[in-house]
Amino acid sequence: MKIGTLYLAGVGTSLPTRCTLDQAVADGLIGAADAAASGIASVPVAGTTPAPDLAIAAAHVALRRSGHVPADFAALIHSSVQFQGPDGWSAQHYVLRNTLDRPISALEVKNGCVGTLTALETAAHRLIADPSSDAVLLTSGDNFGNPLVDRWNATRVFLLGDAGSAFVLSRRSGFARLLSLSFVSNPAMEALNRGGEELFPPGPTVGRTLNLDERSAWWREAWKRGITPPVDHLGEIIAAAAKTALDEAGTAIGDVRRIVHLGFSRSALQDCFLDPLGITDEQGTWEFTRTTGHLGPSDPAAGIEHLWLTGQAGPGDRLLVVSAGPGSEAGAAVLEILASPEESEGADDAA
Repeated sequence: MKIGTLYLAGVGTSLPTRCTLDQAVADGLIGAADAAASGIASVPVAGTTPAPDLAIAAAHVALRRSGHVPADFAALIHSSVQFQGPDGWSAQHYVLRNTLDRPISALEVKNGCVGTLTALETAAHRLIADPSSDAVLLTSGDNFGNPLVDRWNATRVFLLGDAGSAFVLSRRSGFARLLSLSFVSNPAMEALNRGGEELFPPGPTVGRTLNLDERSAWWREAWKRGITPPVDHLGEIIAAAAKTALDEAGTAIGDVRRIVHLGFSRSALQDCFLDPLGITDEQGTWEFTRTTGHLGPSDPAAGIEHLWLTGQAGPGDRLLVVSAGPGSEAGAAVLEILASPEESEGADDAA
């Protein structure tokens, strides 16, 4: 989807204190060999801070930077991948109450780690279709410290870090222009994430923990019995989404200043992002993501904010943002940076 008329007016993240992998190994949370193989140096750990509170903290930063007031907003869109609070409760309205506190629509997007880009597309559609309001607030928050998730051993693809993040999408102006958004999915690949688990009763309701490596092992055994798994590669889906977004933005990947990607562990990052896109560590955000691990849907905002605040992406630079989630689905966005932190609202926040 070619855009060009909408802007990121604000971005914010809430990253708790990082736990180093050395400390995690010393505490017996992860084996030394697995820690070394990941290439990850640390991940943020939120302790008992609720996931929606991480999103709220990030939203206040994004709102201050945006220059918008609550009356400007048409909606709030919240995304997450893990439990937010009580069953049957509305986390998105809790976030709304503690940020904009207005009687507008609040909805939750559940599209895995591509959820933030999905929310961005939904917000873009809203603003394009309804010119009566000028902005949409996008939030995300996850705390992976609950008993049903082992952030250190759920998969060798990534280590899970806690975070909150937020964007303000505006029709007025911003520090970055949203040039394009693209999504590609292969729904046959949902079976890879399901493995041999039954759909009912849902795993968490019977105390089953999240273990993606077990599901991969199930498929390896099934293949030995002649059951062929869905054949596709996540990297190909990511590359296809990226190509469409770049084409719609009239941008070659060689003209992109940096690529913002998910915080995968080193081998998976190479396999799913770097090699399919034909890029190096230095073109991506590995120097940052190796200090955070995988922040779920918050990776895009965290990567954009990092490059912007540190001056690694400035006015005139274009960024390619790529993300992916179960399904399998990949999303890509192309941004053009228009202003430095000092030139934007809330410059004191950006210091």
